[in-house]
Amino acid sequence: MAFKALLSIVSIVAALQGANAALTRRVACPDGKNTATNAACCALFPIRDDIVTNLFHNQCAEEAHESLRLTFHDAVAFSPSAAARGQFAGGGADGSIVLFSETETNFHANLGTDEIVALQKPMIAKHNISAADFIQFAGALALTVCPGAPRVDFLLGRKDATRAAPDGLVPEPFDTIDDILARMLDVGFQDFEVVWLLSAHTIGAADRVDPTIPRTPFDSTPGIFDTQFFIETQLRGQTFPGQSGVHGEVTSPLRGEMRLQSDHLLARDSRTACEWQSFTNDQEKFEETFPDVFNRLAVLGVDTNTLIDCSEVIPQPPPLPASVRPHFPAGKTHADIEQACAETPFPSFPTDPGPATVVAPVPNL
Repeated sequence: MAFKALLSIVSIVAALQGANAALTRRVACPDGKNTATNAACCALFPIRDDIVTNLFHNQCAEEAHESLRLTFHDAVAFSPSAAARGQFAGGGADGSIVLFSETETNFHANLGTDEIVALQKPMIAKHNISAADFIQFAGALALTVCPGAPRVDFLLGRKDATRAAPDGLVPEPFDTIDDILARMLDVGFQDFEVVWLLSAHTIGAADRVDPTIPRTPFDSTPGIFDTQFFIETQLRGQTFPGQSGVHGEVTSPLRGEMRLQSDHLLARDSRTACEWQSFTNDQEKFEETFPDVFNRLAVLGVDTNTLIDCSEVIPQPPPLPASVRPHFPAGKTHADIEQACAETPFPSFPTDPGPATVVAPVPNL
């Protein structure tokens, strides 16, 4: 009996091993270099290489920044509450901003997206991929060229839009915080999760807020995905990087840096200030929070049951250089902080040595 029981256990173990092997079995891709758990994902490898090499030039520069921005502008143009009232209110992550670019890139909230759309269009035409998938794929890959960024997922199989999204669904920097939080709640993001999403501004820049100074960064380290954005938005503003009185912009603490009105207010609003401050000295929090909100954003309005998980095609982003640490820019100290979180004092950081920090525009490759 003992021997039969042992054989039974061995059989069960063998069956489990066989099942696990079947689950992890990989297929060889036609390129002869890669394998995938799903054959459909094989088509993404050459698209990935084309994007990283020929669109991003392997750098965390303007094209990568704008590709990440485009994921938001395409997906968030969607209103479940309006759809529940029987109105057409966008299709979410459906590629409409590319497919109907003559309409959507002229929406005020989307000004400046025309340049990255123009660069992405020929690549979409070149490859067998929907515009909806390409936008989100390029956005996920944009993070992989930015040191310190977290790795996100990619699901394949979105259907392309058949009509343009309506205007007025993408939040603007001059909107009230009440309006921004309500708009984002409509697509499923709580107040604190809006802060998580805005982690993307650590590698962000503005092209059309003040059109006289395109590619003006939101922090002093736009080439890396670090916590400086959250530190510097809490510093007292002093000057404009270009024109004064621009709608949606407030004074920045550093020359060459732009501060959006919405970022300024979210960093100081009682609903979001403490969550904002929590990022100032917690690089690991990016890894926990940004993938969560990005992955949800990337499938807004999409039936995920129809999608194929091809996340394995997304490489791991490079780590943050060991020399990079949270700091106050040269010329700034803790005394320049406008404390907004009522629960916890703002952390102390060292100040960079040297003359006052001046921020250079983001490179345009």
